Amino acid sequence: MEATTALLLVHAGATLFMTAVVWVIQLVHYPLMRYVEDGRFPRFERAHQQRISLIVTPMMLVEAGCAALLLFMPDIPKPLAAGGLGLLAGIWLSTFLVQVPCHDRLLTGRCDRTIDRLVRTNWLRTVLWSLRSALALYLLVACAMGPG
Repeated sequence: MEATTALLLVHAGATLFMTAVVWVIQLVHYPLMRYVEDGRFPRFERAHQQRISLIVTPMMLVEAGCAALLLFMPDIPKPLAAGGLGLLAGIWLSTFLVQVPCHDRLLTGRCDRTIDRLVRTNWLRTVLWSLRSALALYLLVACAMGPG
């Protein structure tokens, strides 16, 4: 298998995986936080952070590495690779400037305003990851599986 094709497959796999995770978080997990009892919420939030990190941290790092490497692949259109990296930068900025601080506040106890903010602001990551999935699939089909 050619290096570009392998990179595009891993990139698409990581991006599609993260897109699926963010949709489940957006539609299921975050809204259900409202139903966790006040006294149990700090334990729930700590467990959420520990467990979700085991799933998303390695895949986010793989996705970021692949997105960066795509910039250096001669068969990949540079504007598309840069655009994908830009979408990923938006995801990471939102994650570390908005979602992580919300989760840190929730460690002290349930706060419906913070949960509402988490649900509302996470739509940005959900949309950006969905756009990245479309781009990753396009690159895979056009560059790796297209006429060559």
